[in-house]
Amino acid sequence: MVDRIAHFQGLIGLALIIGIAFGLSEDRRAVPGWRWIAGAVAVQIGVAVVVLRVPLVWSAIGLANTGVSAVEAASRVGSSYMFGYLGGAPLPFPLAPGAAPPVVIAFQILPLVIVFSALSALLWHWRVLSVIVRGLSWALQRSLGVSGVVGLGAGATVFLGVVESPLVLRGYFARMSRAELFAIMTLTMATISGAILVLYAQTLAKAVPNAVSHMIAASLISLPAALLIARLMVPGEGRTAEDRDAPMLRYSSSIDAVLRGTMDGLQLFLAVIAVIIVVFALVSLVDQMLAAAPMVSGAPVTLRRLLGWMLAPLMWTLGVPWGEAGIAGGLMGTKAVLNEYVAYVDLAALPPGSLGGRSTLIVTYALCGVANLASIGLLVSTIGTLCPERRGEVSALGLRSWIAGNGASAMTGAVIGLVTFG
Repeated sequence: MVDRIAHFQGLIGLALIIGIAFGLSEDRRAVPGWRWIAGAVAVQIGVAVVVLRVPLVWSAIGLANTGVSAVEAASRVGSSYMFGYLGGAPLPFPLAPGAAPPVVIAFQILPLVIVFSALSALLWHWRVLSVIVRGLSWALQRSLGVSGVVGLGAGATVFLGVVESPLVLRGYFARMSRAELFAIMTLTMATISGAILVLYAQTLAKAVPNAVSHMIAASLISLPAALLIARLMVPGEGRTAEDRDAPMLRYSSSIDAVLRGTMDGLQLFLAVIAVIIVVFALVSLVDQMLAAAPMVSGAPVTLRRLLGWMLAPLMWTLGVPWGEAGIAGGLMGTKAVLNEYVAYVDLAALPPGSLGGRSTLIVTYALCGVANLASIGLLVSTIGTLCPERRGEVSALGLRSWIAGNGASAMTGAVIGLVTFG
């Protein structure tokens, strides 16, 4: 009976997050009525149920795992040629008995980012991704009544990154409303691109079975949550329609798509390496300073432990048992303050049994989004460059979009707690 009651902790989390978003609203009198809010929550729960509990849909999404495995093998061919055994080629020396082959993240896993970036650009040029994006846009317009431009932006954020997805909307930024602009920024923060999705899934492969499918599902389930949080925090009735003739992301040929996609992937590849190096260094510096503090429960105080203590109550409301909430809170804090990839690396490195199966899924979905402090600067600079006349407004909305993006991801974690058993 107690376990059954605990299963519905996520309802507390949903109410808490919605209440916080309402409290941070720019204009509470303009917030949509409770029926629309309840409808948006129902859409998110409905999407989660369909994606995770309908075998046919889950099997269809599961095909992505096969595709990713094929691309991973192909990428390993290229990285092995360039980096030798560091990139995955056979070792030139025998391993010690019982030792596992070394995995060098920079040379074996991160090259996937470059390959998938090129593939995404090619599929966009061939209109495969654009058709899917417009399909998602239509579904969100019909279910939640969003404008055409917001629907288009929502679909784009599922496949394209923080820099690429605004390019799809560059012809609209000057004329969309403030509410629409904030919705686009929140959607970008609450989802992950295809290239990053594969990187995260490969990192979690051993800890989370079918990690690719869960990453895809997380972005889809986060869409209605992001739209709900955005409309609560910056309410408004923008109705900018989609214009098929507006400037957007285009490539002149398949070769141009592959080359530009490769260059974009290379920038992301280098950025991920740089961010990881700096983040780990900063965490180490903070931990060294915290080492001067008295030990707590026989262990030194660290940044992750502090974040865990602060966010443990939130993670409990999402459905994580209290005994595991400290660990989950530390991961969530790492994601929000530092970087979600670092949080996934930490999740994958947890000792067996640290989190139960259901808690692992809740945390996996709650971490799925790029709402970290570094992304604020990247998103603001990208949109500000595309639309200089609104740079000040975009800058003012940057921190709010970070809060909203993390709120949407947390809502997704709560919904997973509601629909996942065991």
